[in-house]
Amino acid sequence: MTPPLPPEFLRHPIAHRALHDKTQGRPENSRAAIKAAAEAGYGIEIDLQLTADNRAVVFHDYALERLTGQSGAIRQMTVDQAAQITLLQSGGEGIPTLDEVLELVAGRVPLLIELKDQDGAMGPDVGALEQDTVRALGGYDGPVALMSFNPNSVAELARCAPHLPRGLVTSSYGDADCNLPKALRDHLREIADFDRSGASFISHEWHDLTRPRVAQLKAQAVPVLCWTIRSPEQEAQARAVADNVTFEGYLAPQPG
Repeated sequence: MTPPLPPEFLRHPIAHRALHDKTQGRPENSRAAIKAAAEAGYGIEIDLQLTADNRAVVFHDYALERLTGQSGAIRQMTVDQAAQITLLQSGGEGIPTLDEVLELVAGRVPLLIELKDQDGAMGPDVGALEQDTVRALGGYDGPVALMSFNPNSVAELARCAPHLPRGLVTSSYGDADCNLPKALRDHLREIADFDRSGASFISHEWHDLTRPRVAQLKAQAVPVLCWTIRSPEQEAQARAVADNVTFEGYLAPQPG
């Protein structure tokens, strides 16, 4: 049986890449941003990439430059090297491991973990990131859920950790912002792998929440999260469909 999304993920707005604010020394996916989100009682969304020695680290991009000012790819770094690469505007923080973040959160708030596609084309070449993620989560006590754009990654999580809630990150897959082949974009757009992947929820692009397939899943009692809300006005619009929001750039109101 597919484990359901814990109800905590529908109660607390989810801070996108944690409660980041570079002007306050809290870049995205940093320890400082994660601490701030937990202290504020928000759910936390983080991203995972894989290092050269097959360790899960909390980092969004494939390339280092935007977030660290350094050249190269995170996949070319060992976990020890990543720890020495300073995040820009962080006051000296290195790139954290998933193990470190789990210790920081310690089950206080819901933790939504996105595994970035390591195949490069949403294909079946997956496994190492999923396996280290599951290793790190062994014994973790707190509300956690896993997700990925790549349905093969979600299916691999279902295979190696059938007890962990998992979902699909879904999108409109517009031509202008996606380099995938048209046939694959058309397939992914219709969320055709929901059942095959063993998913129990989706996190959908908020501009595309009126898609009929989203309505179909919602009618089947599938929880619908959404990304990425950047204002109270967007939040009000998204909540007409979505059960919860992933937000950044403002403080989403907490439930009373």
